Parts: sequence; structure tokens; C-alpha cells
Amino acid sequence: MTVGGAGLHPLSAFLQPWFAAGTPDISCLNEVARQRGLRTGNGAALRFVAPPEDSEGYEARAFLRGEIATRPDNLHDLFNALIWLSFPRTKAALNRRHVAALEVLQKQGSAARGPLRDALTQFDECGVVVAGACPDLWSALCAHRWREVFVERREELLRTTRFIVFGHASHDALAAPFVGLCGKAMFVDVDEAWLELPEAAALAALDVRLAVLFDNSQFSPRDWQPLPLLGIPGATADNERPDYYDDTRQFRPARTMRPGSSPGNR
Repeated sequence: MTVGGAGLHPLSAFLQPWFAAGTPDISCLNEVARQRGLRTGNGAALRFVAPPEDSEGYEARAFLRGEIATRPDNLHDLFNALIWLSFPRTKAALNRRHVAALEVLQKQGSAARGPLRDALTQFDECGVVVAGACPDLWSALCAHRWREVFVERREELLRTTRFIVFGHASHDALAAPFVGLCGKAMFVDVDEAWLELPEAAALAALDVRLAVLFDNSQFSPRDWQPLPLLGIPGATADNERPDYYDDTRQFRPARTMRPGSSPGNR
């Protein structure tokens, strides 16, 4: 498995520094984690290890032992490791919430995952942070007004909004993108000062904010907005053409609700 240089998708470009010396292996990842003193959700020193042959779950092992199961020569697991290195506080917060939610469910005698754990997993795998200084653009995205945001207000979008792919499964998929590839998006309001920060500083500041959100807020899968990743400016040269956004396979119109119905009704 080799990734890096021109092989990284534009939406994965912020991970480029990790490939400066080639595709990092587990020993390289562990050295970075050691140097930075990174910790998992319970404060255990973070280590990337080959998947153990036992029944202990990923989150429990990470929380109790600091061990992140990482298959060698596996792109999905490599991106997971790189997100741990790029957003260590947020990943630790997700780990804490998973374990705490699991403990509550076990005490209740429930075998279900529950909406919180489902939401955490979806964001961990496919999450996208829409960091913007214009909430109105986010509202338009939530309403599936794709052409308004990506075509008519494209210059404003580029000036006020950054899209950061957090989900490691999405980075894996972006290595071979396909029509309809979609992320689970959340909005974080930012100011002009953040937008002007160098990339590394901006991501570090965002990591702090996301960690606070995930440590202190309740979530369900309904909180994430579907976002066609290939519609993000720069994700593909094809979306420079306005008619790219006419493809309803990717840019689906908002659902028309039946009279008397509401999003919460089934």
C-alpha cells in the first residue's frame, strides 16, 4: 500500500505532511504519538498496534489500554491513525463518549447501540466539519439548495467557509471517489481570524472546539447533514461547471413532506 503526493485526494490534502517521507508505518505513527504525548479517552498513552485476537472491543481497548487496532497495509486503518494524530483531542473525546454510553446501555441491560453511539460512529467514519463564518450558507446546504451555495454563491462560500473531512472512512473512499460519495456534516461557526490562520494552527484550534462539543453535547444521527463530497469546490475539476450540480444522483432535492407530517414522524 502506498499513498501520498499526487495520490492524496484534494479533500485529504491536509494529511499530506504525514507522507513527507513516504507512507508511514506503525512504528512511525507510534513515534509521533510518543513525541507528542498523545492520549486516548481515559488518559492512556496512545499506541497503534496490530489487531489483537481477542473479543475486547475497539473502543474499550483504546480507552483502557491506549491501544488503537491498526491493520498493516490497510488504507482505512491508516487514515484512522492519521486522524488520531491530526485531531487527538476530538478522537479522545469520541472514545470517552463511546465508552460512557456503552456503560449506560449495559447497566440498562440493553444490547442496542443507541442513538448517541450511532451518531458518534457515523461522524468518526464519515464526518465532515463545515467551518464557516456565514451560517446562512449552512442553512442553504441543509435545505439542499445546492446550486445556490455551490454556484450562485461560490465566491462567498470560498471566502467564508472551509470543509474539513474528519471521517477516516471518507478519506479511504476519496482514494477512489465515486458518484454519490456523501459525508455526514456538522457546522462550526468561526470568525475571520480563524479563517486567516495557517492550516496547522486552524486545525489545532478546531480540534479543541470539537473535543469540547463531543464531551458536552448530545447527538443522534439526525444531527448530521448529508453532504455530497464531490460538490465541495476543489474536490473535482468537474464541479467548476455549473451544470455539474444538475446531477440528482448526487445533489438530491430536499424531501417534500406529506401534509401533517414532520421529520420526527415515521
